[in-house]
Amino acid sequence: MQTLTMETSSEFESDVLDVIKYRKSKRAYSSRAVEPEKIKSLFEAARWAPSSMNDQPWTYLYATKDQPELWNKLFDALNDSNKVWAKEAPLLVVSLARKYFSVNGKPNGSARYDLGSANAFLTLQATALDLNIHQMGGYNHEKLIVNLNIPDHYELGVIMAIGYWGDPEALPENLKQRELAPRQRHVQREFVMNNTF
Repeated sequence: MQTLTMETSSEFESDVLDVIKYRKSKRAYSSRAVEPEKIKSLFEAARWAPSSMNDQPWTYLYATKDQPELWNKLFDALNDSNKVWAKEAPLLVVSLARKYFSVNGKPNGSARYDLGSANAFLTLQATALDLNIHQMGGYNHEKLIVNLNIPDHYELGVIMAIGYWGDPEALPENLKQRELAPRQRHVQREFVMNNTF
């Protein structure tokens, strides 16, 4: 397969909402707990995401650090490279998608897409609440299924670490550098077309 070299930039090419400008997947967390009303607000934002046939196929399972038994079941499934920094996150969230439409039991080919949409709403709400959210695909799926007794009719999404920003100096050097670096994104001309291939 051909590798692509794509142009990136840390500058915004057009005006966007402030929550998009300031969202960044940081790894340094404060020990400060996330208030229950803010946790509820995150899931309320996800609740209003669009979905195919308005089926809303997302399910969230969360644990705070003051629930150590449940929190550790989520944390235990993370890859070691994520455990290094996620150990400080006061809130862990697992996102799941129901594989079948609730209205007719047929396979929902849009379930993961819809879950991604709900996760995006949740992420922007977190940013608006001055919370940091870092989504992780790096975890042991089989271990998470066993740890949380997840039924077969769910498909796994990401695990999210959520909390208030902490001190980057507390991170290992390689992660500290990434934490302090500006975000880079592909420029629009690399992925937006107004023509056929």
